[in-house]
Amino acid sequence: MKQKIDVTGMTCSSCAAHVEKAVKKLPGTKEANVNLMQNKLVIDYDPEKTSQSDINKAIEDAGYGIKQDVQSKEGDNQFAKEAKQAKQKLWISVVLLVILMYISMGSMIGLPLPSFLDGLHNAITFAMVQFLLTLIILSMHAHYFTNGFKALFHRAPTMDSLIALGSSAALLYGIYAIIMMGQGLANQDMHMVHNYHMDLYFESAAMIVTLISVGKYLETRSKGRTNDAIQKLMDLTPKTAFVLKDGQVVEVAIEDVQKDDLLIVKTGASIPVDGLIVEGNGTFDEALITGESIPVEKHEQDKVIGGTILVSGYIQMQATKIGEDTTIAKIIQLVEDANSSKAPIAKLADQVSAVFVPIVIVIATVATFTWLLLGYDLSFSLSIGIAVLIISCPCALGLATPTAIMVATGKGAQLGILFKNAESLEQVGKMDTIVLDKTGTLTKGKPEVTDVISDNETQLLTIAYAMEHKSEHPLAKAIVNYASDKEKADFTMDTFEQVAGQGIQASKDQTIYFAGNAKMMEINNIDIHSYAQSATQFASEGKTVLYFAQDVKAMGMIALADVLKDSSIDAIDALKQLGKEVVLLTGDNKQTAAAISHKAHIDTVIAEVLPEDKERYVKELQAQGKQVAMVGDGINDAPALARANVGIAIGAGTEIAMESADVVLMHSDLMDVATSIQLSKATIRNIKQNLFWAFFYNAIGIPLAAGLFYPAFQVKLNPMFGSAAMSLSSLFVVSNALRLRFFKPTYTSIKKAPQTTETKVINETEKKGGLPMNKVIHINGMMCANCEKHVNNALNAIDGVEAKVDLANNLANVTLAQDVDDSTLTKAVTDAGYEVTSIEG
Repeated sequence: MKQKIDVTGMTCSSCAAHVEKAVKKLPGTKEANVNLMQNKLVIDYDPEKTSQSDINKAIEDAGYGIKQDVQSKEGDNQFAKEAKQAKQKLWISVVLLVILMYISMGSMIGLPLPSFLDGLHNAITFAMVQFLLTLIILSMHAHYFTNGFKALFHRAPTMDSLIALGSSAALLYGIYAIIMMGQGLANQDMHMVHNYHMDLYFESAAMIVTLISVGKYLETRSKGRTNDAIQKLMDLTPKTAFVLKDGQVVEVAIEDVQKDDLLIVKTGASIPVDGLIVEGNGTFDEALITGESIPVEKHEQDKVIGGTILVSGYIQMQATKIGEDTTIAKIIQLVEDANSSKAPIAKLADQVSAVFVPIVIVIATVATFTWLLLGYDLSFSLSIGIAVLIISCPCALGLATPTAIMVATGKGAQLGILFKNAESLEQVGKMDTIVLDKTGTLTKGKPEVTDVISDNETQLLTIAYAMEHKSEHPLAKAIVNYASDKEKADFTMDTFEQVAGQGIQASKDQTIYFAGNAKMMEINNIDIHSYAQSATQFASEGKTVLYFAQDVKAMGMIALADVLKDSSIDAIDALKQLGKEVVLLTGDNKQTAAAISHKAHIDTVIAEVLPEDKERYVKELQAQGKQVAMVGDGINDAPALARANVGIAIGAGTEIAMESADVVLMHSDLMDVATSIQLSKATIRNIKQNLFWAFFYNAIGIPLAAGLFYPAFQVKLNPMFGSAAMSLSSLFVVSNALRLRFFKPTYTSIKKAPQTTETKVINETEKKGGLPMNKVIHINGMMCANCEKHVNNALNAIDGVEAKVDLANNLANVTLAQDVDDSTLTKAVTDAGYEVTSIEG
């Protein structure tokens, strides 16, 4: 039996691991996974061996809570409310902290204090004001203490345990200082009062929780994204459907649609459920499901998918799948399952804290009792123990990860890369396989005119514009956009008619014009054999062909395709340069996918896959031990985005894809995938450096704080110096993290070949067996004109090669009259004493 449980009190990946560990110990538990971003536990168990109360008790015994079911609307706003509350607390904390810092440190730099706080005779008032301000700040962040000490008592310390211990140590020392000042005033021992007057360190306790809360707030703000994605998926299908009953059309709620019901769908409406067309035909926009940008023609007995849109036409359909069996429902389920099955990523600081905290407590305890046994008084021994805790204060350790994450995510935002959470920023650099969707990701996502074949192009474009400008079809819009910028005559049609499954028929002064597919030409006895060779060539390149005719004479043809984005080829090359395997995964047909992948330099292509196939393929790659990043933009990519170790959504894509992903590329530029990988690696490297510095100060400070040098040198660590060391370690950590602001991707050395005007050579060249092939060779090591000459001679010495070397751009433009392997070209350049970095074309 599978069940989802809302768990409260989890703040880090260690918390998630503890919850999983607790419930996995129960008899009959088959699997348990925690989704930290959703605060949900998904458990698969045998109800005959384990009850719901047993599960709840295991979670509560581990130190966490259970949240009862809430209404969906409340659930939708839960994370937004948490983020708002966290922001309010943070602002109040910052304001109070500024006041506290002024009171505690102001006099040290000559700032005036109110008369009732100034002087040793007001020492108790001076201390109590700081104490009260600190209590207010700590009370607003009490969860650090409740969760931290709970975890500590359960022998499973987390980051909260470090925060709680460090803050409590500083607070307790301040209280101890107040008591000692009171004793000094009572005995008129002003020397004692002076010693403790500036030795309170309440600001340390307040500073720790405030700084840590900044990072926690940013995490809370992004927690509701996956829930929004699922809600948007649910909104795809209409809320009602038109059912044909006893000859009457009745509007019913979508939940009331039964299997085998006859439904009516008109132009512009969404298909309510999965079904089969029993009457009529139409053009369907299935981009939301398949990712295919070009609408699909469907007729009787063809299947239709709920959530797709009937662009034009009219159908009666029989409902074949309803409720949870529809394609949309299955996609929703896949997104939920993939999110729930993601194993939490243990942060390095959390892993270290499990060992660090117990060791520090042991050292502080042992040091205190050791000095007591050696005959020193309680005050001396207690100051040793507290000094150990203060020098071991986790402020720097706590800042090591979130500060670097905050700077890196800010830098990412400047570069147009949005990371949903710290885990995604950490993980993306570890990916070794990048899976790409085609439409809208690798390509522009909409058709463009690529070729016009006609004896009279101006006349063809004039007729094409006149016929297509009234149509809403994406192919028609592409032709209109293309023709708008070209020379053409003013021409309008008298009549206009869409012919389902064929194209458009129009007329002008008794002359009939046709624009459509080969079927339309065949039905109207229009000869298009002269275009057969070009049509075959275009089809092999994944292009869509439209024929145009006047009466019974063909006027020409226009080829359209969803073309590559300008940066796609460079992006693929950059990913390969980073050692990543690139895979094209698309719902398009094999011909289109192969043509696109060849142009984009992608070696592995999986075509004609449905949404569930994409998700399954990602899962299979993961089963092979690969770390998979999925890059997509369509709703059909949502399950795969959620299943992947890291989901990367293109910013121009659907909101659902963006919400399901871990990383969003706002510039819709694939080159940013490579940038995100490099930024991730730089951030992880920075975090490890930060942790080193944090522990370096603790490592040299703890022996000093424990009094190891006191017998020989009469030197022990004053808590003030312990606090200074803590602050210095924090300064190092923050300063190091700020270096990420100057991050620049290193693949920018990839050079693009100079743009040239492509000339199509026909007749003689085609008779000789095809067009010549152009390649661009990028070369390192050329320094002067002699170098240019050596490379030029080496390449031109190869049969069938005509080369022109460009010293300024460190490349050679090569024209091949026959097939020459890249290895042959590379060897010629290498033998001449230079290095080939890449070959394009």
